Parts: sequence; C-alpha cells; structure tokens
Amino acid sequence: MLAAVHNGFGAPDVLHPQDIPLPAMRPNDLLVRVHAAGLNRAELNWRQGKYGPNPGFGDSDQVIGLEMAGEVVAMGPQVSGFRLGERVMGIVGGGAYAQYARIDAGMAMRVPEGISDVEAASIPEAMVTAHHVLQHLGNLQAGERVLIHGAGGGVGTTLIQMARMAGASTIVTTSSAGKHERLRALGADITVDYATQDFAEVIASEVTGGRVDVVICNMGAPYLERNVRSLDMAGRLIQLGLQGGASGTLPMDVMMTRRLRIEGTVMKSLSTAQKVAMTQRFAQRWLPVIARRQLLPLIEQQYPLTQAAQAHAHLENQQPFGKIVLTCSN
Repeated sequence: MLAAVHNGFGAPDVLHPQDIPLPAMRPNDLLVRVHAAGLNRAELNWRQGKYGPNPGFGDSDQVIGLEMAGEVVAMGPQVSGFRLGERVMGIVGGGAYAQYARIDAGMAMRVPEGISDVEAASIPEAMVTAHHVLQHLGNLQAGERVLIHGAGGGVGTTLIQMARMAGASTIVTTSSAGKHERLRALGADITVDYATQDFAEVIASEVTGGRVDVVICNMGAPYLERNVRSLDMAGRLIQLGLQGGASGTLPMDVMMTRRLRIEGTVMKSLSTAQKVAMTQRFAQRWLPVIARRQLLPLIEQQYPLTQAAQAHAHLENQQPFGKIVLTCSN
C-alpha cells in the first residue's frame, strides 16, 4: 500500500510517499481501506520528534495519522457487530496516512448516511475530544458560560457548536481578525483577539458576574493564572494542550476558596478501554445529531495522500479555520 512515511523527524518535507506492507491484523481489529484522514496538531508534534523516537500511539510508529474514515475490507476473529463493506470512521494509534489502516473495533463508528468520507475523517479526533473535555470532564450545563481558547481549529469550532447546543454561552479567543465573524456565526457570544486584548479583562467587563464556569485551554503556562482567576465558584479548568509551555503560576488561594477543579487530559495516555468508552459516549450523544447534519466539521482544504508534506505545512503555518484532510483512496 502507499503511505506517507517519515524517515527521521523534522520539517514537513520528512514526509514522503512510499510503498510499505499492509498493517498486521490483531484479533479485535478491522482493516479499513482509508478514503480520507484528518490532520491534527498532535501529528505535527509527532513529525517533529516531540514524542521521542518511538511515538508509541499503539498502531504504527512509521506512519503518522490519528483519525480516518473508509471501508471495512477485513476483520479479526474476535470482531462482532461489523460487516465487510461498511463505512466506518474512528481514532487510530497512528497509521491513518495510508491506503489501509487497522483500527480496534471498539474505536470504530459507523459513518451516518449522507456524511461524506472527508467529513467523516474530520469527526473522530476533534469531536470525540471536544465531547470528552466539554461535557464529560467539564460537565457543562445549560445556562453556564465557557471560555474556549484556540477556537478556530477543529476542536475549537466543534466546542462552540456543542456548547451552543447545550444551552451555554461561549467566550472564545483567536488571533485572526478574519475569524471573529465566522466564530460568531458558529455560535460564539464574545470573541477576543488575544494578540491585542486580555481575555481576563474582557470576561471581567463583558460577562455577567465577571467570571465563567468552564475553561477549555490548549495553551498552558501563559494562561494558567488568568484562567483560574476567570473561573466562578466550583468552576472547572480542563487543560488539553500546552502550546504555550508547561510551567505556569497557579493562584492556589483562588483555587481553594472558589473550590475549583483543574484537570488535564491527553488521549495517548489513556488505556484502550478508556478510549473505547470515550468513543462510545460520543457516538451515543452525537451521531444522531451528525446524521441530521446539525453538527458538522468545518473543512478548510483537502490534499491527496502524496502531498502530506504540503498538508502539514498548511496546518503548521496558516492557522486554518477548521480541518485539513488527506484523501487516501486508491
């Protein structure tokens, strides 16, 4: 099969198309002919070597890619509930940038009718993550207020839509002037340009009560203290990324007196059973909504598998609004 392989780590051009053997099947695997694969920032870290010489996501160290959609072409002996020819999508532990990939059957979801392969490939990583941090960990309730950092990407645009459907109000941060109107069209109530505005000051002046109930943060260090001070009583800070650094200032007096909860999450540290449960919670809540096309990923651009390097450069350098997708069909 053709795959986008990396020999060594570094800039996007370490990715190049190469013929390699099909993945070996495990007892509970589906083998999927991949039609499309979504790109994620974790894959940039992988390509740059930030996860070490053996990334250890579970399915492939040689081939990057954490989400895909396609057609089931083979099944392991312990698989039940699927059939050959079914369209599925899901999160994989590497290997999605290829014409074929294996996936643990517990992580696979059937693609709803009317959803394209490109749309389906953009759903698993961003949307499962969004549901996990916003509603499972963050326990967002109707009438509450949520602050979402990095709102223009795949997770961020999904969080806005999910929060709106949950009956919550949203405050979002972005650095791109052109994204404010598009974020408000998705349902954001207040948009903050973090390059020119202090989000904590905006919350203090424009949000009723001057605080929020939930913060979803991908930045880490430079935002930690302001995130905590922006939380209301019994507020929740869910940390899902550290793009700005890992060591910040924590005002422990505020954390204690307001009874705050701070929780971190990273998918690659979860067990298979935990990831299966995470996927199933998402599927139960949101697949019917997706089937009605009431919740959909935003797609910025598609690239063929042979242009994986160009796709990575786009994601890395241009701050896309929504998802970048590789089309991987034969």
